[in-house]
Amino acid sequence: MKNTIHVSNKGATLDTGRRNFLKLSGVGIAIAGLTLIGCSDNDDFEIINNNPVFDLGTGDVGILNYAYALEQLEADFYTKVVNNFYSGISSIEKELFTDLYHHEVIHRDFFKAAISGATQNILPTLEFQYTNVNFNDRNSVLATAKALEDTGVAAYNGAGKYITNPDYLVIAGKIVSVEARHASAIRNLINPGTAAFSGDDVIDANGLDVAKEPKDIVMAAGGFIKTPFTWKERGIN
Repeated sequence: MKNTIHVSNKGATLDTGRRNFLKLSGVGIAIAGLTLIGCSDNDDFEIINNNPVFDLGTGDVGILNYAYALEQLEADFYTKVVNNFYSGISSIEKELFTDLYHHEVIHRDFFKAAISGATQNILPTLEFQYTNVNFNDRNSVLATAKALEDTGVAAYNGAGKYITNPDYLVIAGKIVSVEARHASAIRNLINPGTAAFSGDDVIDANGLDVAKEPKDIVMAAGGFIKTPFTWKERGIN
């Protein structure tokens, strides 16, 4: 028996009227009317873990929970940014951060809905900490945003090879393209008019975005994540 997941962006406040390159319209990830097909009941999606430390799970479930954890982090960060913009922020930067906030909230809520329709093993709402981030300082906010977006792109690129469900792979490909736009936009704010938007630190010798293994990503993002979790299948304990 298959599980059919209908996901709607009803209630989202993303403004699709402004035609800047960050908009989700035209890239097929606006979520409205999107339908995903879950796995068969005899697959590994029904995983119940009584361990007090949550494990992301195996197979596609583990990948979905992994992506959900990263989207929770980005959504939480941008929520804090837009709720208290740093001193001296320009109208263009306000618009950019507001767009990023809407995108990440949609991504986060999409993964929650998709996982909930496929399994009971869904990552709980995580708590985060920003010990070294000064949300009232432009440089601190931009540096953190750059780190999170670069990490997000590398995470999707590195995890794609582990996805077996083609529907999930298509969605991951659409989301990572949006995350790459975010990363480029933030890099251009930091170093406007330069080639930093596609710097050598994120583009490899083949002209492709850098891909990183989940274990490396969790290690890099771990300083922000307060709630512990494991992913034993990928060596994260």
